[in-house]
Amino acid sequence: MDDFTDLIAANRTFAEDFTLGDFDGVAHAGVAIVTCMDSRIDPLRMLGLEHGDAKIFRNPGGRVTSAALEALVLGVHLLGVERILIVPHTKCAMASNTEAELRLKVGKSMGVDASWQEFHVISDQIAALQEDVRRVRSHPLIPENVAIGGFLYYVDTGLIDQKF
Repeated sequence: MDDFTDLIAANRTFAEDFTLGDFDGVAHAGVAIVTCMDSRIDPLRMLGLEHGDAKIFRNPGGRVTSAALEALVLGVHLLGVERILIVPHTKCAMASNTEAELRLKVGKSMGVDASWQEFHVISDQIAALQEDVRRVRSHPLIPENVAIGGFLYYVDTGLIDQKF
């Protein structure tokens, strides 16, 4: 239990002046963001958004997986999403390691063979981004009037660059 004591204490402080209890859960800016789990990315602040403005889906590499597509479909039809941003980033571990390298690093860290684990590394981030944008645009449950953009986030500058 001691592993989480600091976080539980921080939560108690957070809850003391909690004002989001009546929040409706809709994306008030009509935005959904698919991005990487990298802690250098602050998805709301990088776009000038605030709590409640967007739906955010994060995973290693910021790829549009089947789970991400599920979230986007629900966001569009139930949660007010009208614009979708797919935002991988520079210096991503998923794009700067091979599958074998990640398996070796994880196996060494754990002290076991990790050769069976898939990590879905990205050999070409721009090609992967283009494929992800196409995947969302062509999904039969994402209407044509939903704006879909592919961007690259630069971790050293905080800027995004629209690629698609």
